[in-house]
Amino acid sequence: MKTTVIDWNFIPYAEAWQRQTEYFDTLVRAKQNGEEYENVIILCEHPSVYTLGRSGKENNMLLSEAQLEKIGATLYHIDRGGDITYHGPGQLVCYPILNLEEFDLGLKEYVHLLEEAVIRVCASYGITAGRLEKATGVWLEGDTSRARKICAIGVRSSHYVTMHGLALNVNTDLRYFNYIHPCGFIDKGVTSLRQELGSEIPMSEVKQRLELEIKNLLTRS
Repeated sequence: MKTTVIDWNFIPYAEAWQRQTEYFDTLVRAKQNGEEYENVIILCEHPSVYTLGRSGKENNMLLSEAQLEKIGATLYHIDRGGDITYHGPGQLVCYPILNLEEFDLGLKEYVHLLEEAVIRVCASYGITAGRLEKATGVWLEGDTSRARKICAIGVRSSHYVTMHGLALNVNTDLRYFNYIHPCGFIDKGVTSLRQELGSEIPMSEVKQRLELEIKNLLTRS
C-alpha cells in the first residue's frame, strides 16, 4: 500500500485532531472490510496549545483557564498516551496514520522507529540525541543533570492503526514549557534545534529530512 505525505502547514489543533481522526477511522474501517486504503504521514504546525493525554495529571498544567487565555493558549484533553505537552509555532508536528501490520511493527517498535527518525534528523544537524530509559521521546544528554527533551512522542493505536505522533522543537518559543511539567517531568529541561544551534532553522528543510527518515525506516521495517 502507498504512503502519502500531506502538509497541512499551520492549522488550529482542534481542526487537525478532527481531520486526523477521520483519516484514522477511514483506515480502520477499510482494514476491517478488506478494502483499499492509504497510509498517510501528516506534517503541520499549530497555534499555541497544550494537550493532556489519557494518563496525564491535571496538576501538570500550572495555569488557570484565565491565565491560559492571557498567553493566547488553549488546553485539550485528548486520546493519546502520555502526559501533558505543548504545541506551537516553530514546532514540527507529525501525525503518521499507518497500518502497523503492513510494516510488521508492534506499537513499541513503532515508537522506537519514530524516536530513531528524530535522532537521525538531529544527527544531520550535528546534534547527538538519544533515548532515556522509561521516558518516551528524544533527549539530549539524557543520562545527565543537563537532560533536555527535543521531541515529545505520544500515540494512539487501535486495530494496529496509529494516530497522533511526535512534536519536534525546531524554532519553538520554549518559554511556553515553563507553564507545565512537560510530560510530567519536573527535573528535566526542554530544548530545540534553534536553541542548540544558535540560529533559526528552515522548517521546510526539517520537514524534508524527517519525512525521508521516517519513510526509510518504514521501508526497512
